Amino acid sequence: MASLSEINSQIKKHDEQIAQLRKQAELLRNQERAGVIEEVRKKIQEYGLTASDLKLGARIGKRGPVGPKGVAKYRSPTGETWAGGRGRKPRWIAEALAAGKSLSDFEIS
Repeated sequence: MASLSEINSQIKKHDEQIAQLRKQAELLRNQERAGVIEEVRKKIQEYGLTASDLKLGARIGKRGPVGPKGVAKYRSPTGETWAGGRGRKPRWIAEALAAGKSLSDFEIS
């Protein structure tokens, strides 16, 4: 049976090999990536594709695609707008409501 120090030595050796293999894999991936990018560019040009055809306009966040913000439903006297969605109300709405006004006073017609 191998001693603890021999096992730790083997682990260290294997960790070094893994690091080298990961480095090689990354180099190969980068080389292949350049070829893939060139192929995609050729196909885009050949078929006349646009970013919207490929659905590239939407940003991708941690929770999936992030679409455009909601359409404004309310406007302040100074021109600020609010869609009335989830989350905290803008300060100008909160202050107006506290002063006794209603949301209907700010609706965009």
